[in-house]
Amino acid sequence: MDRGPGFCPPISPGENGDANGDSSSADEELVDAFGDLAALPVEVGERRPTCLRCRRPQKVCLCPFLPTQPLEVSTCLYVVQHPAEESRVLRTVPLLAACLPPGKCNVIVGRRFNEEKHPELAAVCRDSRTLILYPGPLSQNLEELVRYQEVGTAKHNVIIIDGTWSQAKNMFLKNSLFHLPKQVQLNRNLSSQYVIRTQPSNICLSTLECAAVALSILEHNDDIQEVLLRPLKALCSFQLQHGAQVHHSKEHLLKNGMYDKPMPKNKRKIKRMEKLVTDHNVCPR
Repeated sequence: MDRGPGFCPPISPGENGDANGDSSSADEELVDAFGDLAALPVEVGERRPTCLRCRRPQKVCLCPFLPTQPLEVSTCLYVVQHPAEESRVLRTVPLLAACLPPGKCNVIVGRRFNEEKHPELAAVCRDSRTLILYPGPLSQNLEELVRYQEVGTAKHNVIIIDGTWSQAKNMFLKNSLFHLPKQVQLNRNLSSQYVIRTQPSNICLSTLECAAVALSILEHNDDIQEVLLRPLKALCSFQLQHGAQVHHSKEHLLKNGMYDKPMPKNKRKIKRMEKLVTDHNVCPR
């Protein structure tokens, strides 16, 4: 006779006692085994020694490519960094901070920012001298603002969002503080030198590159851009020499029939990818 899933056969008192005895013995052996495992010494993996200036492993230190002395700039950078960027190995922000004097590159990690938890950042956002570097229809060309002296000659604060493009978009839209400063963008025709990480389009730049261009414009000194990009180029060169591949932008892959991932089904994402192919000046915000 077939039994349903909730049916249990009757057990005689003798069988029940034997079963409990065997189970108890097995449980004790299991506890002993785990106890033995817990007593084993824990082996802590040794981390490679890290350079205190460039934050790279000492064997691949990039300090020879950094300026001997920090660059003298009047502009203060505030990098609001998505938490996921902290764990990335090939980050550009530590290189940026290593090139500038203390206090000129302030990194604030998080997703959401408000006046109660981040009063200093809130004060910076309310400062009339503060600019936020974020492309979009409301953004003004930074170079034109400086040329026509619409941003003044006083020292500036520049907020840069550090994360993937989708993370940066989410952080900008969901933090009302970031809507207070004047919104600016870079309209220089530049291609990213950060070739070991995929960018959405050919005109998308890494955080370090954005900072380098912005500082060179605000400080009226093109040498700043060259000095800041030197360690980035060295980082990419080293990685390529040791097996890394050149990462073309998503725009480049789509235009040349090299995009090998499944196309999205979401209509909004499809339109965004079509824009990458048809619009040469699009930033995927």
